[in-house]
Amino acid sequence: MVMSMKRRILILLALFAPLAVAQAQPGMDRPQPRLAEETLVIVTRDGTRHSFRTEMAVQPQDQMVGMMFRTSMAPDDAMLFDWGAPRESSMWMRNTLIPLDMIFIAGDGRIHRIHERAVPQSLATIDSRGPVRATLELQGGTAERLNLRVGDRVLHRTFGTSP
Repeated sequence: MVMSMKRRILILLALFAPLAVAQAQPGMDRPQPRLAEETLVIVTRDGTRHSFRTEMAVQPQDQMVGMMFRTSMAPDDAMLFDWGAPRESSMWMRNTLIPLDMIFIAGDGRIHRIHERAVPQSLATIDSRGPVRATLELQGGTAERLNLRVGDRVLHRTFGTSP
């Protein structure tokens, strides 16, 4: 029995397609789906409140992928990496296609450090320079646009406060 070349290709595709799909994972070649969202507010030293629609990166697999492969971010979008307890935080921009501001937040909800406009796809580490409870990623340029500063307060349940 002679099988046509077209039929052989279709059979091979049917056999190997599930393997290719199984190997494709968020962070490897595509962004992860949007995570659960909560409201987070940053209060600047003059009392101005800035509200963000914040994706919660709590699980280790969500934290590993973060904003990888995303091509845009709204001005009021954010992603909060909750480390569970204060610790050193080191981030990088591998497979991240858009510039981000990284806000390192102490356990009491005060901004500990701000790294502005992290370079897309850079492998350089961006450190908290001290223990922090969480790291907040914002659209690149947001910290400057909103005049955020070290010491500003972050209101969110992670820090025992509500927005």
